Amino acid sequence: MRIGELSKRTGVSPRSLRYYEEQGLLTSSRSDAGQRHYSDAEVQRVSLIRQLFDAGMSSRVIATVLPCVETPSDPGVVELAFTTMTRERDRIDADIAHLVETRDALDVLIRANGRHRAELSTIPGPVTRSA
Repeated sequence: MRIGELSKRTGVSPRSLRYYEEQGLLTSSRSDAGQRHYSDAEVQRVSLIRQLFDAGMSSRVIATVLPCVETPSDPGVVELAFTTMTRERDRIDADIAHLVETRDALDVLIRANGRHRAELSTIPGPVTRSA
C-alpha cells in the first residue's frame, strides 16, 4: 500500500509516517517512481509506534524497544525492551515528582498573592474630585 493508504488505515499523517521511516522505526520499499510502498504488517507496527509515543517515549527509545516485536523469542532483546521501558517509567515518575514540587511552590506564591490582594481590597483608594 502507498503512504496515503497507510495514513488512512492508521490515522497517522503521511508526514509522521515519513518521520518514522527517517528514524528507522518503519520501513518501506520504493517503486521505480520513488513512491513508498508498505506491507499490511506496517499497519500494526504504526499502531504500536503510536502507543509507544503516547506512553511518552522518544523515537530514540522506541527504536531500542521495537526489536522486541521483531524477535520476541530472543531473551536478550526482550530484557533490553523491559529495561528500557522500566527506565522510561522511572524518568516519567521523576518528571511527575518535579511537576508536583513546582505546582506546590506555585501554590505558595498564589496564596501569598491572594493575601496581598485581600489586604489591598481593605485599603481605601484615592479620592477623586470632580470638577
